[in-house]
Amino acid sequence: MPSRRRFLTGAAAAPVALAAVTACEDGDAAQPARHTVEPAVAAPAARTPSNRLNFVVVLADDLGYGELGSYGQQLMHTPRLDTLAAEGLRFTQAYAAAPVCAPSRCSLLTGLHSGHATVRTNPWGPGGQGALTDRDFTFAEALGALGYRTGLIGKWGFGPNAPDQPSHPNSRGFEEFYGYLTHHHAHDYFPEYLWHNGTREEIPANKGGAQQVYAPDLISERALGFLHTHRDEPFLLYLAPTVPHAPSKDPHLGEYADRPWTGPNRRHAAQVTTLDTLVGDITDKLTALGLADRTVVLVTSDNGPHEEAGTDPELFDGNGPLRGFKRNLYEGGIRVPLIAWSPRHVPTGTTDRPTPLTDLLPTLADLAGAPAPTDVDGLSIAPLLRGSAHPARHDSLYFYRNHAGVTARQNTVDHGRGDRVAEALRRGDLKAIRFAPGQSRRAPDDQWDVELYDLARDPGEEHDLAAARPAQADALVKLMRESWAPVYPRKPFGVTLEVTGGGAEFTVTATLANGSARPWNAARLTLDVPSGWVVHARDAATTARLDAGEHLTAHWQLTRPQVSTVTTLTCRGTAHHADDEVTYTATATLG
Repeated sequence: MPSRRRFLTGAAAAPVALAAVTACEDGDAAQPARHTVEPAVAAPAARTPSNRLNFVVVLADDLGYGELGSYGQQLMHTPRLDTLAAEGLRFTQAYAAAPVCAPSRCSLLTGLHSGHATVRTNPWGPGGQGALTDRDFTFAEALGALGYRTGLIGKWGFGPNAPDQPSHPNSRGFEEFYGYLTHHHAHDYFPEYLWHNGTREEIPANKGGAQQVYAPDLISERALGFLHTHRDEPFLLYLAPTVPHAPSKDPHLGEYADRPWTGPNRRHAAQVTTLDTLVGDITDKLTALGLADRTVVLVTSDNGPHEEAGTDPELFDGNGPLRGFKRNLYEGGIRVPLIAWSPRHVPTGTTDRPTPLTDLLPTLADLAGAPAPTDVDGLSIAPLLRGSAHPARHDSLYFYRNHAGVTARQNTVDHGRGDRVAEALRRGDLKAIRFAPGQSRRAPDDQWDVELYDLARDPGEEHDLAAARPAQADALVKLMRESWAPVYPRKPFGVTLEVTGGGAEFTVTATLANGSARPWNAARLTLDVPSGWVVHARDAATTARLDAGEHLTAHWQLTRPQVSTVTTLTCRGTAHHADDEVTYTATATLG
């Protein structure tokens, strides 16, 4: 039986008793009204796959620049990823936004660099477990507004460890979520439970420390299932396996079982090959479903190679020719592999364009034809993926580190400054790094250690030029200061919902904001409330055109019949962007 709720727009000029109206429209007045609450992320009706590109974004965990065969690896075998690199576009100067996980992933999702993003530290840094907020707009929200089915399988990495809150993947654009919510939970390769949307799914075989079910196998199974389920719809799959993050655990040692290495190194190699197999299974599934020719696959990592739990990145040359590891702001800590593959939509070759992962949000939106916020730090590389030789380039790239924990090799590379606040900026081929005297960014400039490198001549960052080129070092430090904002004010984008009042009487204010670069047409706000409520619309909730930077606001007066009833209100803002309708939602719960 359909939900008996009515969408109210500004056309209503007088109070309306919704139960009577809805019952009349349904032709079934004798039946009691039943109401359902829609999820916070609601997609419009699905489109056929023929008129949309699909996307798979694979984010490895702590995979170093040199850990794939296509990037020079000799000891670990990655044949499937090497094939994608040979058939697609391999980036030689791609950058994670930070040298540790949580801030890097926040930036990747939201398009904001680590001087602007909401999450800027790992959980054991100042502030504990990081969380996204209602101000954060992800690439899943961008594509979901256009009707894409969106899924996150694997590691989210933000808290709290609970459903129904702003930082949950379901609240940040992902209709389907399976995996780990928090950073620390994702360190367990044999977890006793994983989350499926808002429900904890227990894994009895791993109870009490038993290690029977390997989480990457479950992640692979769910990811393949997502592709199969949505094979006839446009989709975005964000696949975030936890390999090869520490601890080095993998029951599938395969060819590495007899290698003359330590146990952690053998298992680390197996983890990298497990990642390779997973990506190969994904591309095989796309091919079997007839979707490979209309799907873009992107594979990358969140930071440089780790050295935890006995793993030796130097054995594998995990950072290739670069200096540094995970937690370093030298190139080895932030430069990462990036492979783009699509048989019909991505050219074959390599590119040396400096490409931060903040570029993903505007790129995915551009390729899909969806609006994107103009206040992000990323630039679309869609022209590059379409074969352009002259894609837009960043004036500069900014990186920030505020992480108290250190590891031995990382701290040695940092000359004992591994626990200090640090930041880096690249402009052209020049890159400056500076270290604060401690863990506060507020220290005066003359107390920071500044280094300068020419990456064109010195990609290994062996020769500090700061003393010889003080003016250039000072210019890059000035840009660092300008790139940092304690709180980054966002331009309004999509729908916001505000409810005031209490008891039986409420005022609801909804705003649809066009924070994109192009005008929207036929903009409309609709409010979904239960039948039986009395509603009065105070103004119109439609406009023929909403230019870039403009907004539409509507107000409703609501009276509910039962004060004690907990109710969720949902507001939708719809508009036409180019030739397509986009839909954004916001919810509010009344106690």
